[in-house]
Amino acid sequence: MDFVGLTIFILQFLKNVVGNWGLAIIALTIIVRLAMWHSSVSQQRSMRVMQALQPKMKMIQDRYKSDPQTMQRKMAEFYKEHQFNPMGGCLPMLIQIPIFILLYTALISPQFIAAAGKSNFLFIDRLDATIKSNAGVSFDGKFQVGPRDNFQAGKEAKVYLKSGEVLDSVKVKQPMKAVEVQGDIVPGENLDLKIALDNLNLKFAELNGIEKAEIDILDISTRETEKVEFTRNGDILMASVPTAVVAGAIHYDVIFLIILFAITMWISQKVMMAQNKNQPQDPTQQAIQKSMGTIMPVMIMVTFVFIPIPAGVLLYLVTSNIFQIVQTVIINKKLDKEDETKKAAKQGSSKDIDTKASMDSKIIEVKDAKDVEDK
Repeated sequence: MDFVGLTIFILQFLKNVVGNWGLAIIALTIIVRLAMWHSSVSQQRSMRVMQALQPKMKMIQDRYKSDPQTMQRKMAEFYKEHQFNPMGGCLPMLIQIPIFILLYTALISPQFIAAAGKSNFLFIDRLDATIKSNAGVSFDGKFQVGPRDNFQAGKEAKVYLKSGEVLDSVKVKQPMKAVEVQGDIVPGENLDLKIALDNLNLKFAELNGIEKAEIDILDISTRETEKVEFTRNGDILMASVPTAVVAGAIHYDVIFLIILFAITMWISQKVMMAQNKNQPQDPTQQAIQKSMGTIMPVMIMVTFVFIPIPAGVLLYLVTSNIFQIVQTVIINKKLDKEDETKKAAKQGSSKDIDTKASMDSKIIEVKDAKDVEDK
């Protein structure tokens, strides 16, 4: 089982537990974020340390700005002295990137569309829908197409041999490139498709004995999937599928999700800055962070308008942002208590030293006074 299949399997398991595909995505988000809780604590602790060390770091940078090599060496010595890793706070972000890519790939895959593409959740009409997509009903026996649509095969095929034997789950090699359109795509007329026999992962004897094959074909443009029966003609498998004119649609629920993502990301940035406002920080760095906290959500929101992100992935991102807000508050309260404990311990240690010094001073005074009396 590949990673996409494993992701869908996990979502299917969670769906059976919680009863809904949307809740399954939320549950997966919470599980992932809880698994990264320890690294998130390290990230926020690292940010605090960096803010505390920022003034001294700037002094080193200003002092050796004309000698980059010496500056790098001094900075390395500074990090080692304070046991600080400037890359320590990047781990949670680096972990989330492949998870995002994996979930995106899973939710646009034919397997997910076939299993849950029509699923709705709260105000979301379809979890596989993007902001602008073409309406296509999967497995209704015909494709709703446009003249420039592209197609890909599923990862497995059901193969029928002339001997009457049926081979299930035959692997399709390079499914993205396996399907070719014969001629032009004319909506309303039959769509002719062909697949070379070599794209089926079978032995030569089995390839020679193929009579026909059933393969799921995905229209990448509309994300509509149809089970197509191919018949053999020489060294290729051929099929002709009815088509209809595709109808475009704007999904306003996806637009709302994009806006909700931007809002929750902005709030997350504000909470992060508010929690760290009592920490020493370079004014220039603080101004940059404040500006980026406003600009980044807007930039990503605009990007998501042009890049087709499925509603299920946006649901994951929104849930992750909300979790981040709550997590930031909880972790920073914990770190505040740690700082207060350390400060109290330091003050207590200073008081003990002062008390000891005072007692030593009194002992010396008493001793000196006794010496005077003896004289």
